[in-house]
Amino acid sequence: MGAGNLTPEKYYRLPWNLADNAITWLEPTTKCNLYCDGCYRANDPDGHKPLEDVIGDLEQLKKVRKSDGISIAGGEPLIYPHIVDLVGYVTSQGWKPIIITNGTMLNPQIITDLSKAGLVGFTVHVDSHQHRPGWNGKTEEELCELRANIAEMIHEAGRGRVSCSFNATIYRDTLKDIPALTRWAQEHIDLVQTLVFILFRLAKVDPRFDYCVAGRKLDPSEAELLRYNVDHDAAYEDVVVPDVVEKIREACPTYEPSAFLNSNQDGSAIKWLLALRAGRADKILGYMDSRFMEFNQVFHHLLFGTYLAYTRPWAMKNLQFLLPLAPFNGGLRRFFRNWLAEPAGWAKQVYSQTILVLQPPDVLDDGRQAMCDGCPDSMFYKGRVLWKCRLDEIQKFGDFIQSVPKIEAQEEAAPAPELKAMER
Repeated sequence: MGAGNLTPEKYYRLPWNLADNAITWLEPTTKCNLYCDGCYRANDPDGHKPLEDVIGDLEQLKKVRKSDGISIAGGEPLIYPHIVDLVGYVTSQGWKPIIITNGTMLNPQIITDLSKAGLVGFTVHVDSHQHRPGWNGKTEEELCELRANIAEMIHEAGRGRVSCSFNATIYRDTLKDIPALTRWAQEHIDLVQTLVFILFRLAKVDPRFDYCVAGRKLDPSEAELLRYNVDHDAAYEDVVVPDVVEKIREACPTYEPSAFLNSNQDGSAIKWLLALRAGRADKILGYMDSRFMEFNQVFHHLLFGTYLAYTRPWAMKNLQFLLPLAPFNGGLRRFFRNWLAEPAGWAKQVYSQTILVLQPPDVLDDGRQAMCDGCPDSMFYKGRVLWKCRLDEIQKFGDFIQSVPKIEAQEEAAPAPELKAMER
Protein backbone atom coordinates (compact mmCIF):
# COMPACT_ATOMS: atom_id res chain seq x y z
CA MET A 1 0.00 0.00 0.00
CA GLY A 2 1.17 3.52 -0.56
CA ALA A 3 1.82 5.54 2.55
CA GLY A 4 0.34 8.70 1.03
CA ASN A 5 1.32 11.64 3.23
CA LEU A 6 2.58 9.31 5.96
CA THR A 7 6.28 8.95 6.70
CA PRO A 8 6.77 5.52 8.30
CA GLU A 9 10.56 5.85 8.10
CA LYS A 10 10.24 8.56 10.79
CA TYR A 11 8.02 6.49 13.05
CA TYR A 12 9.11 4.02 15.69
CA ARG A 13 8.68 0.47 14.48
CA LEU A 14 7.12 -1.19 17.52
CA PRO A 15 9.46 -3.99 18.66
CA TRP A 16 6.72 -6.58 19.13
CA ASN A 17 7.29 -10.01 17.63
CA LEU A 18 5.94 -13.55 17.75
CA ALA A 19 7.75 -14.57 20.93
CA ASP A 20 7.87 -11.25 22.81
CA ASN A 21 4.80 -9.09 22.45
CA ALA A 22 2.78 -6.49 24.33
CA ILE A 23 -0.45 -8.52 24.13
CA THR A 24 -1.79 -12.00 23.41
CA TRP A 25 -5.35 -12.78 22.32
CA LEU A 26 -7.48 -15.29 24.29
CA GLU A 27 -10.91 -16.68 23.39
CA PRO A 28 -12.58 -18.54 26.27
CA THR A 29 -15.80 -18.64 24.23
CA THR A 30 -16.99 -18.33 20.66
CA LYS A 31 -20.59 -17.77 21.72
CA CYS A 32 -21.93 -14.28 21.08
CA ASN A 33 -25.15 -12.37 21.70
CA LEU A 34 -24.79 -9.86 18.85
CA TYR A 35 -24.45 -9.98 15.07
CA CYS A 36 -21.83 -7.71 13.51
CA ASP A 37 -20.96 -7.26 9.85
CA GLY A 38 -17.42 -8.29 9.17
CA CYS A 39 -16.98 -10.63 12.14
CA TYR A 40 -14.30 -13.23 11.45
CA ARG A 41 -15.53 -15.70 14.08
CA ALA A 42 -18.51 -18.02 13.71
CA ASN A 43 -21.04 -17.76 16.54
CA ASP A 44 -21.15 -21.13 18.31
CA PRO A 45 -23.99 -21.50 20.87
CA ASP A 46 -21.94 -24.24 22.54
CA GLY A 47 -18.71 -22.27 22.34
CA HIS A 48 -17.87 -21.96 26.06
CA LYS A 49 -14.57 -23.70 26.84
CA PRO A 50 -13.98 -25.36 30.22
CA LEU A 51 -12.02 -23.02 32.46
CA GLU A 52 -9.36 -25.66 33.06
CA ASP A 53 -8.76 -25.89 29.29
CA VAL A 54 -8.38 -22.13 29.00
CA ILE A 55 -5.94 -22.09 31.90
CA GLY A 56 -4.06 -24.99 30.30
CA ASP A 57 -3.61 -22.95 27.13
CA LEU A 58 -2.32 -20.02 29.17
CA GLU A 59 0.17 -22.29 30.92
CA GLN A 60 1.47 -23.45 27.54
CA LEU A 61 1.51 -19.88 26.27
CA LYS A 62 4.01 -18.91 28.96
CA LYS A 63 6.55 -21.24 27.36
CA VAL A 64 6.42 -19.69 23.91
CA ARG A 65 5.45 -16.01 24.25
CA LYS A 66 6.07 -13.12 26.64
CA SER A 67 3.16 -10.72 27.04
CA ASP A 68 2.27 -7.75 29.18
CA GLY A 69 -1.47 -8.07 28.62
CA ILE A 70 -4.01 -10.74 27.74
CA SER A 71 -6.94 -9.61 25.57
CA ILE A 72 -9.89 -11.75 26.64
CA ALA A 73 -12.29 -11.85 23.72
CA GLY A 74 -14.56 -14.24 21.86
CA GLY A 75 -17.43 -14.42 21.07
CA GLU A 76 -18.65 -12.22 23.86
CA PRO A 77 -16.48 -12.79 26.95
CA LEU A 78 -18.98 -11.24 29.38
CA ILE A 79 -21.38 -14.15 28.79
CA TYR A 80 -18.63 -16.63 29.64
CA PRO A 81 -19.72 -18.11 33.01
CA HIS A 82 -16.20 -18.11 34.50
CA ILE A 83 -15.12 -14.67 33.36
CA VAL A 84 -14.40 -13.27 36.85
CA ASP A 85 -12.37 -16.34 37.78
CA LEU A 86 -10.48 -16.15 34.50
CA VAL A 87 -9.61 -12.48 35.04
CA GLY A 88 -8.43 -13.34 38.55
CA TYR A 89 -6.20 -16.11 37.20
CA VAL A 90 -4.70 -13.88 34.50
CA THR A 91 -3.96 -11.25 37.15
CA SER A 92 -2.35 -13.83 39.44
CA GLN A 93 0.10 -14.79 36.69
CA GLY A 94 1.37 -11.25 36.27
CA TRP A 95 -0.48 -10.44 33.05
CA LYS A 96 -2.77 -7.46 32.58
CA PRO A 97 -6.28 -8.71 31.78
CA ILE A 98 -8.19 -6.69 29.16
CA ILE A 99 -11.72 -7.56 28.04
CA ILE A 100 -12.80 -7.03 24.43
CA THR A 101 -16.60 -6.73 24.53
CA ASN A 102 -19.57 -5.45 22.57
CA GLY A 103 -20.73 -3.81 25.82
CA THR A 104 -24.27 -5.23 25.86
CA MET A 105 -23.66 -7.09 29.13
CA LEU A 106 -21.86 -4.29 30.93
CA ASN A 107 -23.39 -3.17 34.20
CA PRO A 108 -21.98 -1.62 37.39
CA GLN A 109 -21.88 -4.95 39.24
CA ILE A 110 -19.86 -6.88 36.66
CA ILE A 111 -17.49 -3.91 36.27
CA THR A 112 -16.98 -3.83 40.05
CA ASP A 113 -16.45 -7.61 40.25
CA LEU A 114 -13.95 -7.61 37.39
CA SER A 115 -12.12 -4.59 38.78
CA LYS A 116 -11.69 -6.39 42.11
CA ALA A 117 -10.35 -9.41 40.20
CA GLY A 118 -7.67 -7.19 38.67
CA LEU A 119 -9.09 -6.08 35.32
CA VAL A 120 -6.96 -3.35 33.74
CA GLY A 121 -9.29 -2.27 30.96
CA PHE A 122 -12.28 -2.72 28.69
CA THR A 123 -12.17 -2.30 24.94
CA VAL A 124 -15.78 -1.86 23.80
CA HIS A 125 -16.67 -2.43 20.16
CA VAL A 126 -19.46 -0.11 19.03
CA ASP A 127 -20.26 0.72 15.41
CA SER A 128 -23.24 1.27 13.15
CA HIS A 129 -22.90 -2.08 11.34
CA GLN A 130 -23.79 -4.01 14.48
CA HIS A 131 -27.30 -5.30 14.96
CA ARG A 132 -27.60 -3.81 18.42
CA PRO A 133 -31.07 -3.88 20.06
CA GLY A 134 -32.39 -0.37 20.56
CA TRP A 135 -29.68 1.20 18.40
CA ASN A 136 -30.28 -0.28 14.96
CA GLY A 137 -30.15 2.32 12.23
CA LYS A 138 -28.22 4.83 14.33
CA THR A 139 -25.31 6.67 12.76
CA GLU A 140 -21.81 6.63 14.20
CA GLU A 141 -22.35 10.10 15.56
CA GLU A 142 -25.66 9.10 17.18
CA LEU A 143 -23.94 6.07 18.74
CA CYS A 144 -21.64 8.45 20.61
CA GLU A 145 -24.45 8.79 23.16
CA LEU A 146 -24.11 5.07 23.86
CA ARG A 147 -20.32 5.32 23.97
CA ALA A 148 -20.52 8.16 26.50
CA ASN A 149 -22.93 6.18 28.70
CA ILE A 150 -20.59 3.19 28.68
CA ALA A 151 -17.51 5.30 29.39
CA GLU A 152 -19.17 7.00 32.35
CA MET A 153 -20.35 3.66 33.75
CA ILE A 154 -16.87 2.14 33.50
CA HIS A 155 -15.33 5.18 35.16
CA GLU A 156 -17.82 5.26 38.02
CA ALA A 157 -18.12 1.53 38.72
CA GLY A 158 -14.38 1.02 38.21
CA ARG A 159 -13.62 4.01 40.47
CA GLY A 160 -11.35 5.49 37.84
CA ARG A 161 -9.01 2.50 37.95
CA VAL A 162 -10.22 0.68 34.82
CA SER A 163 -9.13 1.82 31.37
CA CYS A 164 -11.81 2.48 28.75
CA SER A 165 -11.20 2.07 25.02
CA PHE A 166 -13.52 1.97 22.01
CA ASN A 167 -13.20 0.09 18.74
CA ALA A 168 -15.15 0.85 15.58
CA THR A 169 -14.93 -1.04 12.31
CA ILE A 170 -14.68 1.48 9.50
CA TYR A 171 -16.46 0.79 6.22
CA ARG A 172 -16.42 2.89 3.09
CA ASP A 173 -19.82 4.33 4.07
CA THR A 174 -18.68 5.26 7.59
CA LEU A 175 -15.30 6.76 6.62
CA LYS A 176 -16.99 10.16 6.64
CA ASP A 177 -17.79 9.75 10.36
CA ILE A 178 -14.16 9.57 11.51
CA PRO A 179 -13.85 13.34 12.14
CA ALA A 180 -16.92 13.24 14.42
CA LEU A 181 -15.56 10.21 16.32
CA THR A 182 -12.15 11.87 16.67
CA ARG A 183 -13.72 15.04 18.09
CA TRP A 184 -15.96 13.00 20.40
CA ALA A 185 -12.94 11.15 21.79
CA GLN A 186 -11.21 14.47 22.49
CA GLU A 187 -14.29 15.80 24.28
CA HIS A 188 -14.16 12.69 26.51
CA ILE A 189 -10.39 12.50 26.88
CA ASP A 190 -10.82 12.31 30.67
CA LEU A 191 -12.84 9.07 30.34
CA VAL A 192 -11.61 7.42 27.12
CA GLN A 193 -7.99 6.33 26.97
CA THR A 194 -7.94 4.80 23.46
CA LEU A 195 -9.86 5.07 20.20
CA VAL A 196 -9.33 2.32 17.60
CA PHE A 197 -10.36 2.36 13.95
CA ILE A 198 -10.39 -1.13 12.38
CA LEU A 199 -10.57 -1.11 8.60
CA PHE A 200 -13.08 -3.54 7.15
CA ARG A 201 -11.96 -6.43 4.95
CA LEU A 202 -14.20 -8.91 3.13
CA ALA A 203 -12.48 -12.27 2.69
CA LYS A 204 -14.01 -13.04 -0.68
CA VAL A 205 -12.84 -15.47 -3.35
CA ASP A 206 -10.93 -13.62 -6.08
CA PRO A 207 -11.27 -15.17 -9.56
CA ARG A 208 -7.65 -14.24 -10.35
CA PHE A 209 -6.34 -16.78 -7.84
CA ASP A 210 -6.38 -20.45 -7.06
CA TYR A 211 -6.56 -21.32 -3.37
CA CYS A 212 -4.43 -24.08 -1.89
CA VAL A 213 -3.89 -25.68 1.52
CA ALA A 214 -0.82 -27.83 2.12
CA GLY A 215 -0.45 -28.47 -1.60
CA ARG A 216 -4.12 -29.26 -2.19
CA LYS A 217 -6.14 -27.02 -4.47
CA LEU A 218 -9.43 -25.95 -2.92
CA ASP A 219 -12.70 -25.83 -4.76
CA PRO A 220 -13.92 -22.16 -4.82
CA SER A 221 -16.95 -23.16 -2.74
CA GLU A 222 -14.59 -24.40 0.00
CA ALA A 223 -12.64 -21.16 0.07
CA GLU A 224 -15.89 -19.20 0.13
CA LEU A 225 -16.63 -20.77 3.54
CA LEU A 226 -14.14 -18.34 5.06
CA ARG A 227 -15.88 -15.23 3.82
CA TYR A 228 -16.33 -12.78 6.68
CA ASN A 229 -19.89 -12.37 7.86
CA VAL A 230 -22.05 -9.87 6.03
CA ASP A 231 -25.82 -9.70 5.92
CA HIS A 232 -25.97 -8.86 2.22
CA ASP A 233 -23.86 -9.16 -0.93
CA ALA A 234 -22.95 -5.52 -1.39
CA ALA A 235 -19.65 -4.84 -3.13
CA TYR A 236 -17.41 -3.46 -0.40
CA GLU A 237 -14.47 -1.25 -1.28
CA ASP A 238 -11.49 -1.58 1.02
CA VAL A 239 -10.48 1.31 3.26
CA VAL A 240 -6.75 1.87 3.75
CA VAL A 241 -4.77 3.68 6.43
CA PRO A 242 -4.12 6.92 4.48
CA ASP A 243 -7.89 7.30 3.97
CA VAL A 244 -8.40 7.29 7.73
CA VAL A 245 -5.45 9.58 8.46
CA GLU A 246 -6.87 12.17 6.08
CA LYS A 247 -10.20 12.10 7.94
CA ILE A 248 -8.57 12.29 11.38
CA ARG A 249 -6.71 15.41 10.28
CA GLU A 250 -10.00 17.04 9.30
CA ALA A 251 -10.87 17.00 13.01
CA CYS A 252 -7.35 17.42 14.37
CA PRO A 253 -4.98 19.07 11.87
CA THR A 254 -1.99 18.59 14.19
CA TYR A 255 -2.47 14.80 14.28
CA GLU A 256 0.88 13.06 13.90
CA PRO A 257 1.51 9.32 14.40
CA SER A 258 4.59 8.11 16.22
CA ALA A 259 4.75 4.32 15.90
CA PHE A 260 3.69 1.54 13.57
CA LEU A 261 3.75 -2.15 12.73
CA ASN A 262 4.59 -3.17 9.19
CA SER A 263 3.25 -6.08 7.18
CA ASN A 264 5.11 -9.36 6.86
CA GLN A 265 5.52 -8.62 3.13
CA ASP A 266 6.76 -5.03 3.26
CA GLY A 267 8.84 -3.44 5.99
CA SER A 268 7.57 0.06 5.18
CA ALA A 269 3.88 -0.80 4.81
CA ILE A 270 1.62 0.29 7.66
CA LYS A 271 -0.68 -2.21 9.33
CA TRP A 272 -0.92 -0.69 12.83
CA LEU A 273 -0.53 3.08 13.17
CA LEU A 274 -0.34 4.56 16.65
CA ALA A 275 -0.56 8.17 17.77
CA LEU A 276 -0.47 9.47 21.34
CA ARG A 277 -1.94 12.90 21.90
CA ALA A 278 -2.03 15.10 24.98
CA GLY A 279 -4.53 17.75 25.94
CA ARG A 280 -7.91 18.57 27.40
CA ALA A 281 -11.47 18.34 26.16
CA ASP A 282 -11.22 21.84 24.72
CA LYS A 283 -7.78 21.59 23.11
CA ILE A 284 -5.12 19.12 21.98
CA LEU A 285 -1.73 20.46 23.06
CA GLY A 286 0.54 18.09 21.22
CA TYR A 287 1.44 14.62 19.96
CA MET A 288 4.21 12.49 21.37
CA ASP A 289 7.01 11.60 18.97
CA SER A 290 8.73 8.36 18.01
CA ARG A 291 11.49 8.69 20.60
CA PHE A 292 8.93 9.05 23.39
CA MET A 293 7.23 5.83 22.24
CA GLU A 294 10.58 4.07 22.01
CA PHE A 295 11.52 5.17 25.51
CA ASN A 296 8.25 3.81 26.92
CA GLN A 297 8.59 0.42 25.25
CA VAL A 298 12.29 -0.05 26.00
CA PHE A 299 12.07 1.21 29.59
CA HIS A 300 9.08 -1.03 30.34
CA HIS A 301 10.90 -4.04 28.90
CA LEU A 302 14.00 -3.28 30.95
CA LEU A 303 11.97 -2.81 34.13
CA PHE A 304 9.33 -5.54 33.79
CA GLY A 305 10.60 -7.86 31.05
CA THR A 306 7.69 -7.18 28.68
CA TYR A 307 6.72 -4.57 26.12
CA LEU A 308 4.08 -2.13 27.32
CA ALA A 309 0.39 -2.82 26.65
CA TYR A 310 -2.42 -0.99 28.43
CA THR A 311 -1.82 1.50 31.22
CA ARG A 312 -4.12 2.44 34.06
CA PRO A 313 -6.07 5.73 33.76
CA TRP A 314 -4.01 7.37 36.53
CA ALA A 315 -0.96 7.13 34.27
CA MET A 316 -2.79 8.92 31.44
CA LYS A 317 -3.42 12.19 33.27
CA ASN A 318 -1.49 15.02 34.92
CA LEU A 319 1.12 14.96 32.17
CA GLN A 320 2.52 18.21 33.58
CA PHE A 321 4.69 16.01 35.80
CA LEU A 322 6.69 15.00 32.71
CA LEU A 323 8.12 18.51 32.48
CA PRO A 324 11.59 17.44 33.78
CA LEU A 325 11.90 15.12 30.76
CA ALA A 326 11.14 17.85 28.22
CA PRO A 327 14.82 18.79 27.60
CA PHE A 328 15.42 15.25 26.37
CA ASN A 329 12.47 14.83 24.00
CA GLY A 330 11.21 16.96 21.11
CA GLY A 331 7.59 15.83 21.37
CA LEU A 332 7.45 16.76 25.05
CA ARG A 333 9.07 20.13 24.34
CA ARG A 334 6.42 20.96 21.75
CA PHE A 335 3.67 19.89 24.14
CA PHE A 336 5.03 21.99 27.02
CA ARG A 337 5.51 25.06 24.81
CA ASN A 338 1.81 24.93 23.98
CA TRP A 339 0.90 24.27 27.61
CA LEU A 340 3.02 27.09 29.00
CA ALA A 341 1.58 29.51 26.44
CA GLU A 342 -1.79 29.31 28.24
CA PRO A 343 -1.30 30.12 31.95
CA ALA A 344 -5.06 29.91 32.50
CA GLY A 345 -4.83 26.16 31.84
CA TRP A 346 -1.90 25.35 34.10
CA ALA A 347 -4.12 24.20 36.95
CA LYS A 348 -6.24 21.94 34.74
CA GLN A 349 -5.50 18.25 34.33
CA VAL A 350 -3.90 17.26 31.03
CA TYR A 351 -4.67 13.79 29.69
CA SER A 352 -3.12 11.54 27.08
CA GLN A 353 -5.12 9.50 24.60
CA THR A 354 -4.11 6.92 22.03
CA ILE A 355 -5.53 6.81 18.51
CA LEU A 356 -4.87 3.51 16.75
CA VAL A 357 -5.60 2.57 13.14
CA LEU A 358 -5.54 -1.13 12.16
CA GLN A 359 -5.46 -2.39 8.59
CA PRO A 360 -6.32 -6.12 8.58
CA PRO A 361 -5.03 -8.70 6.05
CA ASP A 362 -4.65 -7.64 2.44
CA VAL A 363 -4.10 -9.88 -0.57
CA LEU A 364 -1.57 -8.32 -2.93
CA ASP A 365 -1.85 -8.48 -6.71
CA ASP A 366 0.63 -11.35 -6.89
CA GLY A 367 -1.32 -13.39 -4.31
CA ARG A 368 0.87 -12.73 -1.30
CA GLN A 369 -1.09 -12.18 1.90
CA ALA A 370 0.03 -9.10 3.80
CA MET A 371 -0.41 -9.84 7.49
CA CYS A 372 0.50 -7.79 10.55
CA ASP A 373 4.13 -8.55 11.35
CA GLY A 374 4.48 -8.96 15.11
CA CYS A 375 0.71 -8.81 15.59
CA PRO A 376 -0.42 -8.41 19.23
CA ASP A 377 -3.76 -10.02 18.35
CA SER A 378 -2.16 -13.45 17.99
CA MET A 379 -3.42 -16.40 19.99
CA PHE A 380 -2.24 -19.78 21.24
CA TYR A 381 -3.98 -22.70 19.56
CA LYS A 382 -2.90 -26.35 19.73
CA GLY A 383 0.73 -25.60 20.29
CA ARG A 384 0.97 -22.70 17.84
CA VAL A 385 0.83 -18.93 18.13
CA LEU A 386 -1.14 -17.69 15.13
CA TRP A 387 -3.13 -14.74 13.84
CA LYS A 388 -6.55 -14.86 15.51
CA CYS A 389 -8.25 -13.48 12.39
CA ARG A 390 -7.21 -16.64 10.51
CA LEU A 391 -8.04 -19.27 13.11
CA ASP A 392 -10.98 -20.56 11.05
CA GLU A 393 -8.58 -21.68 8.30
CA ILE A 394 -6.65 -23.82 10.78
CA GLN A 395 -9.83 -25.28 12.22
CA LYS A 396 -11.41 -26.12 8.86
CA PHE A 397 -8.40 -27.07 6.76
CA GLY A 398 -5.55 -27.73 9.19
CA ASP A 399 -3.37 -24.99 7.73
CA PHE A 400 -3.48 -21.49 6.26
CA ILE A 401 -4.94 -20.98 2.81
CA GLN A 402 -2.50 -19.70 0.20
CA SER A 403 -3.66 -17.62 -2.77
CA VAL A 404 -1.80 -18.35 -6.00
CA PRO A 405 -2.22 -16.51 -9.33
CA LYS A 406 -3.87 -18.77 -11.87
CA ILE A 407 -1.54 -20.09 -14.57
CA GLU A 408 -3.57 -18.58 -17.40
CA ALA A 409 -3.46 -15.20 -15.67
CA GLN A 410 0.30 -15.43 -15.40
CA GLU A 411 0.59 -16.34 -19.06
CA GLU A 412 -1.57 -13.38 -20.09
CA ALA A 413 0.54 -11.01 -18.02
CA ALA A 414 3.87 -12.38 -19.25
CA PRO A 415 5.56 -10.52 -22.16
CA ALA A 416 5.81 -12.37 -25.44
CA PRO A 417 9.20 -14.02 -25.95
CA GLU A 418 11.55 -12.23 -28.31
CA LEU A 419 12.04 -14.11 -31.61
CA LYS A 420 15.56 -14.36 -32.88
CA ALA A 421 16.68 -15.30 -36.37
CA MET A 422 18.20 -18.75 -36.58
CA GLU A 423 21.90 -18.64 -37.25
CA ARG A 424 23.23 -20.82 -40.02
